[in-house]
Parts: sequence; C-alpha cells; structure tokens
Amino acid sequence: MNSNSEDYSEETIDKAKASVESYIINNYQNVESVEFKDSPSAPMGRLVLEGTVNQKATFNIGVNDDFTVGSVGMGEGFPEPKEECRDHSCDYEVSK
Repeated sequence: MNSNSEDYSEETIDKAKASVESYIINNYQNVESVEFKDSPSAPMGRLVLEGTVNQKATFNIGVNDDFTVGSVGMGEGFPEPKEECRDHSCDYEVSK
C-alpha cells in the first residue's frame, strides 16, 4: 500500500475491507453485518474506511500499510467489545 497516495487500487481496498471486517467480527459482540461506504478516504495519506455495523452503527477505521487496523472511531450504538477483547485487540485475519 502506498501511504503517500490517495489513489488506492481496488485490490488494496478489498484487502483493507477484508481485514477491517475480520477485526470487527472478532473483537465485537453480536455483529450481524458489516457494510462499507463506496469510497474510502485518505486523510494525510492513510487509508480510512467508513461504514456501518448491523445496518445502523457507524464506524471509521484507519488501516496501516500492512493492512492491520490502526485506529477505530465508533458511532452511537456500535457493538460492545467481546469480554476477552476489552483490554487488547483479539486476533483477526489480516490480508496479505
């Protein structure tokens, strides 16, 4: 992933989406669906994906160059973290 460019390939965006979806499902309770907005943003050169969980709670998640989750912003109604994931992120599948 090129962190200096705001133009990300479809492959890069797809890999980032897969990592983010895995992160959300593995770290939060009662996740039934994860949906992404059509166009990611790249403030300060970092890929940020926005979307909704369970068709209502919004999120924006910054993705690092290695497709790990770097930052998480959660809107009202976002699912609670799983008990075992409260103090640190639980394992999730990171796209390669």
